[in-house]
Amino acid sequence: MARKLAVIGAGLMGSGIAQVSAQAGWDVVLRDVTDEALTRGTDGIKASYDKFVSKGKLAAQDAEAALGRITTSTDMDAVADADIVVEAVFEKLEVKHEIFRTLDKIVREDAVLASNTSAIPITKIAAVTERPERVVGAHFFSPVPMMQLCELVRGYKTSDETLARTREFAESVGKTCIVVNRDVAGFVTTRLISALVVEAAKLYESGVATAEDIDIACKLGFGHAMGPLATADLTGVDILLHATSNIYTESQDEKFAPPELMRRMVDAGDIGRKSGQGFYKH
Repeated sequence: MARKLAVIGAGLMGSGIAQVSAQAGWDVVLRDVTDEALTRGTDGIKASYDKFVSKGKLAAQDAEAALGRITTSTDMDAVADADIVVEAVFEKLEVKHEIFRTLDKIVREDAVLASNTSAIPITKIAAVTERPERVVGAHFFSPVPMMQLCELVRGYKTSDETLARTREFAESVGKTCIVVNRDVAGFVTTRLISALVVEAAKLYESGVATAEDIDIACKLGFGHAMGPLATADLTGVDILLHATSNIYTESQDEKFAPPELMRRMVDAGDIGRKSGQGFYKH
């Protein structure tokens, strides 16, 4: 199996995907629009490797070798010879369209074009290419080095071969895959967490219970590692508002309609851990 991976976007998700792939022996080119973004991404990868080394989970020479397998570029042409490209940029269809149009022109005919989107239908992303059968969803979870799941999403025209190659890649970097056979907005995981977060936020908004008690109910009653409102703070209330709104727009299913409270929190900048305040104070 060929082992050249390109990752578009050096943010938290993109750098995490690059990190686990390089550690698994893939040659990785990490592409972003600015040198600053690339430096932030590679600094994060190095810090993460250092942490694994200090905990005895990774040998120092293996960390060094993995870092040596990562190259960075602001030039899109640097990804032209990749076997698999994973796009991990902002969840906005227009941004993804621009990237996939460019990729369609420059990458090899047999390359797999994967998107790390968590809520946008793959068919919509693939529609701007001349090769929709080679476009697939590969939804990794944050933080990528710690989370075991990869959600593979079959677009309306995704071929069996494309899905199989993407599974082979994800499993080669240590992930367990689930397959989404019908390209519904939000797939499996984002639909489940969105429905739970929306209901939890409504219970909190209407004064039924405190944020703490709603989260305790999910942790101790259902065995969840983290409650839905704490998850919203970790992920970003803005990100979840965007995801639930996307799913609601596509499905017109009321259970995904985000409550007023989430909109006001985002308006006020109370978006969770990254702002110091969400459903909890951080």
